[in-house]
Amino acid sequence: MHFIVTKTLTVVLLSAVVLGVLYCFMSQSDRESHVQEIPAIFRYAELYASSRSFRHVAADQQKYEKPSVVKGRTDVMTITPWLAPVIWEGTFNPVLLDNIYRPHNITVAATVFAVGKYVKFLKEFLETAEQHFFVGFNVNMYVFTDRPVEVPPVKMAAGRQLLVRLVPSSSRWQEISARRMEIIQKLIEDELVDQTDYIFCLDVDSLFHARWGTESLGDLVAVIHPGYFKADRGGLDYERRPASRAYISPEEGDFYYCGGAFGGSLKEVRLLAKTCYENFKADAKENIEAIWQEESHLNRYMWVNKPSKLLSPEYLWQDFAAREPEIQIVRFSGIVKNYADIRPNK
Repeated sequence: MHFIVTKTLTVVLLSAVVLGVLYCFMSQSDRESHVQEIPAIFRYAELYASSRSFRHVAADQQKYEKPSVVKGRTDVMTITPWLAPVIWEGTFNPVLLDNIYRPHNITVAATVFAVGKYVKFLKEFLETAEQHFFVGFNVNMYVFTDRPVEVPPVKMAAGRQLLVRLVPSSSRWQEISARRMEIIQKLIEDELVDQTDYIFCLDVDSLFHARWGTESLGDLVAVIHPGYFKADRGGLDYERRPASRAYISPEEGDFYYCGGAFGGSLKEVRLLAKTCYENFKADAKENIEAIWQEESHLNRYMWVNKPSKLLSPEYLWQDFAAREPEIQIVRFSGIVKNYADIRPNK
């Protein structure tokens, strides 16, 4: 009798373990395929439990000005309603942050697409990145291009390398734009896992002008678009057609985020890229193309899945725009260009 009871308990326990494993697998699959409908509070509870994180340990004897809770930037928002920091000049200590992250020997990947005539912007992009983008840290710069022989030789500092990847050309710039998300997803899955800590995805027709460094690190990092950072919801250029999976209603939305600069941890950027690409494909099957392609899908994703850190418009200003008083420094900017000359279907 005792043997039978023991055997029965063993079978029950094994069954429970198997059911638990199946439930976890199904939950993970469902989370990835429907991730944009998961409330942010539950996503970040899970993220906190599973993501790699760095303790903010400062070097002993390090001296810097005492932080103040009553002084600082009062002309701009520095924290969102969901308690994500918004990074502006004057809100962080760059030396302190670098000293916190440097002992971890982090590696940052950056992707840039130079397809067709956009390869002409690559030299200055890479040269200014060497001067300002995560200086003193390990950086792998991935250049995706259909013209690899035209990639300029740029001297990289120690711990930094330029990696060129061939991609097909296209007769429509919209297709090039949309394909970026699929390529970023595959890069993370095939090459970056266990080798890279963070990734940023940047537009090539841009230049660095000042520091872009450890202050920008986070799980899911968005850049507030310079053209809409003072606009109310009605003025944000979201996809407004309900038939599209990028749809955001006039009563929804936090900020309008740039498609030309975003990043974060590998886990979070992979999930963003996978979801945006799958939604773009699903729209395409129904002959729908969101107003701003992957940028529209990115904004939809980040409306539901709130960024853990926001970078101010300092991190992607527009060279044709007059400097607003809130912009004390321009770190990265999109240059003035003739779109009719460089886009294949214009």
